[in-house]
Amino acid sequence: MSEPIDPRLQQAGPRPSVLSLNINSKSALYAAYMPQLKRGGIFIPTTRPYVIGDEVFMLLTLMDEPGKLPIAGQVVWVTPAGAQGNKTQGIGVQFSDDESGVTARRKIEQLLGAHLGSTRPTHTL
Repeated sequence: MSEPIDPRLQQAGPRPSVLSLNINSKSALYAAYMPQLKRGGIFIPTTRPYVIGDEVFMLLTLMDEPGKLPIAGQVVWVTPAGAQGNKTQGIGVQFSDDESGVTARRKIEQLLGAHLGSTRPTHTL
């Protein structure tokens, strides 16, 4: 006879995947940041398959900042392999509206400063 399954385990959805991203320069941060998203977000180069709506958890290292920023988010953009214009394959992740997302957006916008208004191309636009 089999043991009954704990209902908490049955209701749990898939665990979010964990991604690590190291950004070493302002130009790389500008290219990856997605200010057009309501809560801000970041483009993460990856060959792993994702679909819009997937939950992800990031560990983001920004230039000379000490430590990693832990950020929860959701996939809102997918650039497939072989995308038009030789765009880098990867995903755009919108930051969550919790403290981790707010902190990440604030930190990134502080680091980018006046570069936010630039018209240079990015990974997504």
